[in-house]
Amino acid sequence: MARRTRSSFLENRTSRLKLATRKKPYTALIAPGIFLAYRRNASVGTWSVKCNGWLKRFGLADDHEEANGESIMTYWQALERAKTLARAGETNTEQPISVAEAVDAYEADLETRGGRKYNATQLRLHLTDALKSKAVALLTERELRDWRAGLVKAGLKPSSADRIGRSLKAALALAARNDKRITNAAAWKNGLRKLPDSEVARNVILPDQTVAALVTGSYDEDRGFGLLIDVLAETGARESQVFKLAPADLQDHLAEPRLMIPTSRKGKNRKIEYRPLPISTRLAMALRRQAAGRAAHDLLFDKMWNLATLFSPVVERLELGTEVTPYALRHSSIVRQLLKGVPTRVVAAHHDTSVAMIEKNYSRYIIGDPSDALTRPTLLDFEKPLSLVQAA
Repeated sequence: MARRTRSSFLENRTSRLKLATRKKPYTALIAPGIFLAYRRNASVGTWSVKCNGWLKRFGLADDHEEANGESIMTYWQALERAKTLARAGETNTEQPISVAEAVDAYEADLETRGGRKYNATQLRLHLTDALKSKAVALLTERELRDWRAGLVKAGLKPSSADRIGRSLKAALALAARNDKRITNAAAWKNGLRKLPDSEVARNVILPDQTVAALVTGSYDEDRGFGLLIDVLAETGARESQVFKLAPADLQDHLAEPRLMIPTSRKGKNRKIEYRPLPISTRLAMALRRQAAGRAAHDLLFDKMWNLATLFSPVVERLELGTEVTPYALRHSSIVRQLLKGVPTRVVAAHHDTSVAMIEKNYSRYIIGDPSDALTRPTLLDFEKPLSLVQAA
């Protein structure tokens, strides 16, 4: 059995509290090339690991509180944690990535792939300083679960807290793919599981005249912004899809113009395909003016971050509720087609989603089901007397 590395001046709180307060940490060699560092502060001391020229703080010392093995640690707990962090990838001499750095990398990755940086910027606003500084490799299920519960306690809806949690999971998963020392993926898979109350539908369905008023009001704000909202309203596409459009995607030379909408990168299928969606001649003409002077494969729209914030003045002028966001245009498009009797499979394909999701979220709007024609003749007609045979 391996001998435990002792340190007479660090291994118990009495000895540590006798040390002079200073910025430079006290260190103990706990393995070849690995040091456990203790910084004596005026209040509570902190544990860090020093290895290959980098220093990473990972917890508090049990100077005044009992250790919990996670945020507050004894010398022996800190010793094992330091070894784990330093040795998880002995060929990697880089400092272990923190949660804050993981979010920065996630934001850069989103920008590279044409995704919504807002997912990262919004997440950053809700992270605590303690969580930002924590090494990803040391995250635990309980602290992630407690963090998200704190968001709900602070007033966020479960659905909003769940959405922010998904952004954090994506950032941490990216960090794990880039650093093989990170082996605790179960911490965020289990700690950030979907909240039960987050499944409550938040779909805002708007009448056609309200959609038209929102589009007109958006044009009043800015022509480019109004055209973007116009496309969202008429196609029911997601923001991310519309921001990928290029002039070449506009097919307005046809008698019935179409717009080639790229599929989103949701789910396991990451391959982008294009689906032709019908658009009005009015919108086609506006898009052709927008495309003027742009190369065929340039972006048709300049990126607009946090579209909901830009949309809110229009919503306020129309005296609509704060729950009305640009995404309500997509919900309204789906319901509009369902109420017109468009087959569910066609509605799903048009909106780049699945029949299962349409049935799950919009089932009360689905009409014209083929089974209706089959089952309607079986309805009882109480105005006609039933024979005894029929009654039997």
